Amino acid sequence: MAARGKSIAFARIRAEVIRLVALIPPGKFTTYGSIAIHMNVIARHVATVLRRLSDEESATLPWHRVVSADARISPNMDAALSRKQRRLLKAEGLRIDKDGCIQDADAHFHHVGVRRNIRWG
Repeated sequence: MAARGKSIAFARIRAEVIRLVALIPPGKFTTYGSIAIHMNVIARHVATVLRRLSDEESATLPWHRVVSADARISPNMDAALSRKQRRLLKAEGLRIDKDGCIQDADAHFHHVGVRRNIRWG
């Protein structure tokens, strides 16, 4: 077992999520599900990794470029964090409607890649 009782598999998944999120260019976004499909995991794994970022990681990783499957800022997120995500996305030129949906999503979507045949365990 790795530190804090986490498995080696989770540590590898975490590292890959962080690597992929770091590759999303400014002005683009992707979804939890898109990353998950590419990694051969479930979207909840991706969300869990991003939810548990350290303060230092949050300050340097473009976590705000990952949204829900319908190109929307998660309605389940803390309100202050949701406002921050909206502000950061708007600063990169994305338009977001009152419901938190990214407008003209197809033009701004970052394709992570095809599903990889990875066994994490």
